[in-house]
Amino acid sequence: MTALATLAALLAVSPRYGYHRDELYFRLLGEHPALGYFDTPPLTPMIARVSIGLFGDGVTALRVLPALSAALVVVLTALLARELGGGRTARIVAAAGVAATTLVLVAGHTLLTLSADLPLWVAAILFCVRALRGDGRWWLAVGAVAGVATYNRQLVVLLLVAVGVGVLAVGPRDVLRDRRLWLGVLVALVLAAPNLVYQATHGWPQLQMAAALEADDGAENRVMFVPLQILLLGPVQAVLQVAGFVRLWREPRLRCLALAYPVACALVLYSGGRADYVAGLLVLLFAAGCGPAERWMSGAGRTAERAAGRPAEETAERAAGRATERPPGRAGRRALLGGFLAAGALVSAVVALPVVPPASLEGTPVAALNEVARESVGWPEFAARVAAVVRDLPPADRARAVLLTENYGEAGALTRYARRYGLPAVYSGHNELYRYGPPPTSARVAVVVTDDPAGYARSFASCERRGRIDNGVGLSNEEQHLPILVCRDPVAPWDRLWPQARHYS
Repeated sequence: MTALATLAALLAVSPRYGYHRDELYFRLLGEHPALGYFDTPPLTPMIARVSIGLFGDGVTALRVLPALSAALVVVLTALLARELGGGRTARIVAAAGVAATTLVLVAGHTLLTLSADLPLWVAAILFCVRALRGDGRWWLAVGAVAGVATYNRQLVVLLLVAVGVGVLAVGPRDVLRDRRLWLGVLVALVLAAPNLVYQATHGWPQLQMAAALEADDGAENRVMFVPLQILLLGPVQAVLQVAGFVRLWREPRLRCLALAYPVACALVLYSGGRADYVAGLLVLLFAAGCGPAERWMSGAGRTAERAAGRPAEETAERAAGRATERPPGRAGRRALLGGFLAAGALVSAVVALPVVPPASLEGTPVAALNEVARESVGWPEFAARVAAVVRDLPPADRARAVLLTENYGEAGALTRYARRYGLPAVYSGHNELYRYGPPPTSARVAVVVTDDPAGYARSFASCERRGRIDNGVGLSNEEQHLPILVCRDPVAPWDRLWPQARHYS
C-alpha cells in the first residue's frame, strides 16, 4: 500500500513546474540512440526515449518510470527489513520511512540517473544479504543486477569494491571459496562487456567526466557530504541508520556490509563525488535499523524492573514511584516514532516535490536546498525569449541562423520547443553534444545564450545583445538574466572554431 501511495502521489504532482535540465538532456540524447555517451551510459536516455514512445512527448511521460522506480525502492526496503529480522511493524516503518525521504521523492519525481540507480543498488544489496547469509545462489543475482547497473552508471563498482573490502577485512572470508560468487562476477562482466568496450574504444570518457566533475564541484561536494548523509533520508532515519550499523556489525556474516558504508564514503570523499553516491547503503542501514526500532516500540528486551537480583524492599519502593517515572508504553513509543516520521515526511515533501508555487519559490529554503526544483522552472519562457530574438532577425539572417548554447539544458529546451516556435538548429559544445559537430558552413548568424559575451565577441566579426532570459517568476536559477546575443560572420571556419566550444561539466 505504501508503494502504491508513493506512486500515486508522484504521478499526481508530476506535471507541476516543468522539465528539469537533465530531463531535457536525456530527451535529446534519446533522439540519438547509442551504446554510450560521453557523460552517461545509455540506460537513462533510453528510458526517456521509451517513455516518450509509450506515453507521449510531455513532462509527465518522462516521470512515469521514475515514479515506478521509487515505488520499487519502497518494496525493496521493506524486504530488506524483513531479511534482517524485522517483523510486520519493522517492514511498515521501513516502507513508510523511506518513501517519505527527500532522496526517494526527488529520484521518483524527476528522471535522473539516480532514478534507476537507487532501485538497482538496493536490489543488489538485498541479494548480497541473502548470499552472505549462506544461500550462494544469490551471488548470480548480484552479478546480474550489477551488470545491468553499469548501463546507468558505473557507480555500482563502488558498492562492489566497498563490500569486497569489507569481506576481506572482517569476513566472512569463506564466501571467497564459493564458486557461485565467481560465477556472479563472470555474469556481471559478461553483461557489462559492451559498456566496457565502448569506454575502452572511446578513451574512457567516464573517467574524463569524473575528473571534470571533481575539478568543478569536488570541494563543495566534500563540504556538503556529511550534512547530506543526514538530510538525504532525514534526521529520524539517521538515528535508525546508527542502530542499523550496530545491528549489522553484531552479525558476523553481515559485518562486511556495515564496514562497506565507511569504505564507500571514504572513496567518494577522496574522488570529490556527491553524497548521493552512497545512497543505497544509507537505505541498507535504515532498513537494518527498523528491526531494533520495532523491538523498542514493543518494549522487548527492556530491563526495567527486573526482580532478579534485587532485594524485595527495593522492588517495592521503586514500584511505588513508577507511575511518574515509567517511560512511554508501546502506544506512546509508536506514536512518538510515527510523529517524528510524519513531521519529517512533511518537510521532505515540501522540499522535494513541486508543492510551493513557482512564483513563490524565490528566497525560500526549497530554492536554496533543491537544485532540481530550482532548475525545473522557466524552460518554456527560456525558449520563448530566444524565439523572440530569432523572429526579430531579417529574413536573410533567419535563413542562415543557428542557435548556440552553453549547456545541455539550454540545448535540450530549445530542441524540445523548436517546433512550437519555429527555431533553427541547435548546437552546443557541452559534454556529449560536442560530438554532434559544428554548425554547417552556410551558417553565418548565431543566436547565442551565454554568460561570456566577450568570448563570443572574439569569434565573430560582430556581436550585439538583443535580449535576455526571464523565467517570468523572478527565480534566481542558472539561466535567469543571461544575455541573448546575435553574432554575425564567424572569424574562422566552424570546424576550426568548434574545439574552442568544447567543455565538460
